[in-house]
Amino acid sequence: MFDCIVSSFAIHHVTHARKRALYEEVYMARPGRRVRCNLEHVASPTSPLHAQFLRALDVDPSGEDPSNKLLDVETQLGWLRAIGFADVDCHWKWRELALFAGVRPARSRFGDPQAVEC
Repeated sequence: MFDCIVSSFAIHHVTHARKRALYEEVYMARPGRRVRCNLEHVASPTSPLHAQFLRALDVDPSGEDPSNKLLDVETQLGWLRAIGFADVDCHWKWRELALFAGVRPARSRFGDPQAVEC
């Protein structure tokens, strides 16, 4: 059993469909714990902002990692909410780097949902 599931700079390498399926799998891992915290490379909202990100990191566009499959943070936050995570938020973002998380609601002994953090 897991209390926390944390990912860092890995999920952006899988297809968008697999990202969403993976978030669903994580949701099912264990109720009542913080099961989703992700520090990730996300898509910029515009091409000029993407170019600014590359310049800020001193990366030539020709040197970009071809395995990146970037998706905007808002879509991913929406997926987490739709799957059932509570308290979903982007806690930190700088250009194409973002930290976002959510909790799977636990059930109290009275059957009322409550979020429990690890």
